[in-house]
Amino acid sequence: MQIQVQPMGEYQTNCYIVTINGKDFIVDPGMGATNWVIEHAKNPVAILNTHGHFDHVWSNSELQKLLQIPIVIHQNDAFFLQRDQFGINMPKSEPNLLVKDEEPLSIEGESIRFLHFPGHTPGSCVIDFGEFWCSGDFIFKGSIGRVDFPYSDPNAMKESLRRFKALEFDKILYPGHGEPTTIKEEQRLIDYWLRAI
Repeated sequence: MQIQVQPMGEYQTNCYIVTINGKDFIVDPGMGATNWVIEHAKNPVAILNTHGHFDHVWSNSELQKLLQIPIVIHQNDAFFLQRDQFGINMPKSEPNLLVKDEEPLSIEGESIRFLHFPGHTPGSCVIDFGEFWCSGDFIFKGSIGRVDFPYSDPNAMKESLRRFKALEFDKILYPGHGEPTTIKEEQRLIDYWLRAI
């Protein structure tokens, strides 16, 4: 398993290419991601969105048309893909697979799980690739996702953070912005964030 990353756009949103058994999964193709993905993904099989905010999904539509691959997102965030929420002419896209629970998905024969951690958005997820998580805007290195946007829910974020704190294993986290971290490293800060929200 391999992972490539490139920060995209004004918000430096991390776009990832996760390669499993020669199959490339595109995670969160943000603003201007298309050329980088085309150049670095040799066998793209799916676009995976951790959540629906524009800086994570901007290139969904263009890549879907060029590569003829499905878009996967949690059902509670699917509406974001059809809504220009911030009035910035975000290209709309149509998801092909809506995640409804945390059961493993089989995509091109590979098992992937979307783990639902709402709060930043209603359908915010981390994507579990087994060896590591792509944590989207739920958990960053030394920080968490904002809960002051439309459709954010501070109480849901608190519950998600409590679930995260209770995890009894460690994995590398590749967040939606910034540098990688680990579950154990970020668990040390959860009590602070619970008080701060």
